[in-house]
Amino acid sequence: MLELSNVTLVTMTSTGIYSALKALLYSSRGIKFARVLFISHKKPLFLPGKVDFQSTSPIRGLDEYSYRTIFELPKYIDTEFAMLIHADGFVVNPASWRAEFLDYDYIGAPFALPKDDFSYRDAFGNIVRVGNGGVSLRSKRLMGLAVKLELPWEPFHGHFNEDGFICCKNRHVYENNGMKFAPLEVAKYFSHERMIPEIE
Repeated sequence: MLELSNVTLVTMTSTGIYSALKALLYSSRGIKFARVLFISHKKPLFLPGKVDFQSTSPIRGLDEYSYRTIFELPKYIDTEFAMLIHADGFVVNPASWRAEFLDYDYIGAPFALPKDDFSYRDAFGNIVRVGNGGVSLRSKRLMGLAVKLELPWEPFHGHFNEDGFICCKNRHVYENNGMKFAPLEVAKYFSHERMIPEIE
């Protein structure tokens, strides 16, 4: 069994409670995480003993979820890393884990190349290829940086997506504070969201 003694497996949701719980349990087969954590406004009935529960107020919509992920989720994490999953995004192949994933402060699924002149770009217009937060691994220090620096919660091209907040809008801020983002060459082995040439 793979041991990730410095990683918390976590999901935070107010919808699809039992699907999210099932995703947590499925993701932890074959992996011994330091902690398996379910954060919600509602505690599932018959919660397995291996899953810790933390209560929060109801999360109303994607924008509020994104805000909570940036500014609330870090307070629940006491390990060096957290792997964030969802009911529709979870660990499928634990045997594909690579030790090098822990060399980075953020790793998520690769983005496809944008078809417009603003999507998946940082504050300077550079195309960002890695960042999808659906299944992502984040260091505790990265997760706490927005709170520490009091980064403003503002839309980016009209959106409040938390992965865009970290990987695009404020990427330069994170990097200037020593955070390392996994390159495409590594991220393509970590998580997939869309079929792109690099993962064929």
